[in-house]
Amino acid sequence: MEYIPLNFPFLAAALLAGISFYIIIFRKNLIKLIMGVGMMSSGVNLFLVALGYRAGGNVPIYTDVPEGPMVLSVPQALTLTSIVINVAVLALMLSMVINVYRHTGSLDSEKSRKMKG
Repeated sequence: MEYIPLNFPFLAAALLAGISFYIIIFRKNLIKLIMGVGMMSSGVNLFLVALGYRAGGNVPIYTDVPEGPMVLSVPQALTLTSIVINVAVLALMLSMVINVYRHTGSLDSEKSRKMKG
């Protein structure tokens, strides 16, 4: 098996966060904004999982765990919670975009800012 540097997941999470920041700031299409938010949540989840990784670590769910370092289970639980929350947030954002499209006929964020009332 090839050697993967220890900081590769952190670099991938930073790359995902950087790309998603670019999409959120500079794109005007509402669907692309939602995709940027989804990519940001994926970057955060990757970062959380990478924080809990330990080389040669044992899973802490067994009762007869061999001696040695343990893999942290809290970041994994936080990641599962984050995934559930992100699905709900993305569904809410998509429903709001559908309503914006029905009222304006466009997915441009500049036109949605003009909506009042």
